[in-house]
Amino acid sequence: MADAKFVEKVDEEPGLPGKEANLDPTPEYMPRYPGSGRLKDKVAIITGADSGIGRAVAILFAREGAKVAISYLSEDEDAKKTARLVEDEGSEALLFAGDLGHKDLCERIVAETVAKWGRLDVLVNDAGEQHPDKNITDITPEQLQRTFQTNIFAQFYMVQAARPHLKKGAAIINTTSVTMYKGSPGLLDYSATKGAITAFTRSLSGNLVEDGIRVNAVAPGPIWTPLNPAGGSPPEKMEHFGESVPMGRPGQPNEVAPAYLFLACADSSYMTGQVLHPNGGSVVNG
Repeated sequence: MADAKFVEKVDEEPGLPGKEANLDPTPEYMPRYPGSGRLKDKVAIITGADSGIGRAVAILFAREGAKVAISYLSEDEDAKKTARLVEDEGSEALLFAGDLGHKDLCERIVAETVAKWGRLDVLVNDAGEQHPDKNITDITPEQLQRTFQTNIFAQFYMVQAARPHLKKGAAIINTTSVTMYKGSPGLLDYSATKGAITAFTRSLSGNLVEDGIRVNAVAPGPIWTPLNPAGGSPPEKMEHFGESVPMGRPGQPNEVAPAYLFLACADSSYMTGQVLHPNGGSVVNG
């Protein structure tokens, strides 16, 4: 089927999504502990898994026994490295390049994953983009639509495609943000999408709870990934990125990934509609 009003990638920050290989220092993505089989024989789809938080989640899930489908926009080098790291953990990986704003792509990712491995147990909606603007009048219609298309429409598309394959015990984990709770004067459209994601998470959890499918979210604070250095934050802010949180530093992807593992496995069997907050100590409501 044709996509409805698909908006092409905007060129305001041509460095996005950014290459993790170019970051100095390199983000810490390797798991810190041995696996314990918490996702043994499970199959997971992780969007935005070529780098950053998504890469760390993919490797951790693989270490815990899951096969992992990796969705990403265009950073082939990063994505291939993530796939190698998954395989180094003794697991298997599938790679899917393309824009999740295309509903057809979301359907293909799910269909080919299920065709390859016969099931789908965990969906992690992590892909996202952000474009800083000091004034609301600087946000173009194309940027506004583009940010919503990537950050929230794609989550709807992925869940719609995955839903027929999710059985009792399955888990959906969405990535929201601390900006949903604290706001961000320079990320108006991005923060608005993160508010939508939290509402989507809470609403979807109630929609699926009777079928035994849990839906939760993670709201990271400032994490050292390619998103901000590649244009997601103004250059003048990068020198002190993350210093404003109580811990005084940005977090590392492998400090966030365990939150996704907890929500994906049976350890969180009595949790749905909830949000976890790996954010360096910022106290937020909810």
